[in-house]
Amino acid sequence: MLIHSASQLLTLSGGPQRGADLGRLGLIPDGAVLLREGRVAAVGSSVELRAAYPAEPTLDAAGHVVMPGLVDPHTHLVWAGDRAAEFELRLQGKTYMEIMAAGGGIVSTVRATREATVEELIAQARLRAQSMLRHGTTTAEAKTGYGLETQSELRQMEALLRLDEEGPLEIVPTFLGAHAVPAEYAGDPQGYTDMVCAEMLPALREWWNQNAGRRPLPFVDVFCERGAFDLAQSRAILQTAKDLGFPLKIHADEFDNLGGARLAAELGAASADHLVKTSAEDIAALGRSQTAAVALPCTPFGLGDPHYTPAKAILEAGGLLALASDLNPGTAWCESMQFVIALACRYLRLTPAQAIAAATINAAAAIGRAGQVGSLEPGKQADVLILSVSDYRHLGYRFGSNLVETVIKKGEVVT
Repeated sequence: MLIHSASQLLTLSGGPQRGADLGRLGLIPDGAVLLREGRVAAVGSSVELRAAYPAEPTLDAAGHVVMPGLVDPHTHLVWAGDRAAEFELRLQGKTYMEIMAAGGGIVSTVRATREATVEELIAQARLRAQSMLRHGTTTAEAKTGYGLETQSELRQMEALLRLDEEGPLEIVPTFLGAHAVPAEYAGDPQGYTDMVCAEMLPALREWWNQNAGRRPLPFVDVFCERGAFDLAQSRAILQTAKDLGFPLKIHADEFDNLGGARLAAELGAASADHLVKTSAEDIAALGRSQTAAVALPCTPFGLGDPHYTPAKAILEAGGLLALASDLNPGTAWCESMQFVIALACRYLRLTPAQAIAAATINAAAAIGRAGQVGSLEPGKQADVLILSVSDYRHLGYRFGSNLVETVIKKGEVVT
């Protein structure tokens, strides 16, 4: 079909945007985009494309913004239960790390997730996936990490693959067996690290070969943080994963600067995520690398923490900045990348154009999908949003409501 009469067609063409280049929208006034067989066939002005394709079925954008589907490159989509009681504890003055040390936090979600069947995990995650899609996310990375033992982690991976098969939200899976140290290894993070390397990652490789068909290997991630895995343990896990052929990601510098971002750059990880306490030296290392710096502004917002990712410093260093929701039960139960964009404009001091680029083409780069999604260019997947507004700057300016009117995934209208 030919979508025409967009007030502003945002193509985000030209690939991922580094440093001062961030915010290049490829805007076409009164734009149009031709979709065929699930892919973008042409972009241009409405006058040009309607003249070139007079017999094409049409969809009138009616003077609204048309843009690529949003990409969320960091979520914890699959879990069981909730942690509403812990939210109340934080309001009473308990810190995230204090709650985790007392057996709450990730460990409490682990208990609920271990007890859930695959079907129960899918049923709960499906509702979140549907909400993400309604708010304009058409592709999302999603992690395991609430099992912390091999079979439970693989059940979460199975849930992710089955949700991806269901669609229409496209899911890029990540294995996060090293999300926290489970109760069975309390006081022995090195012992759990050794188990992740010797048992979990080889088991994942074997399971993937038997169950995932021709899919590319999932990412492997680690939570490099005080109270979780130190730099040496994170290196061991990521190097083992890399030797097995897995692409890499890392949680780094959320609470302390341990050097995780620099490690990600050294190992060629696709992304380093959180990056709140990242040092100037580590920011410079990211700027010299191909590793995306993924900011998760919902997380400090959810924690009531005034410290956010130093986005301006990352851009000044020439870094590749992306945005993500960090959808999770403890700190950021948020399915809306529109809200992420609004936070990024206020607390990371990005312009709406910069935030949109960071939530589309750069977010796609953070999950290795910039060649398939994140922009509207001929040959790429036809993931398209029609907004209910005529100016893209309403994304960022407004918050708390859904500005997505129509979601198109692989050329099909899905909401």
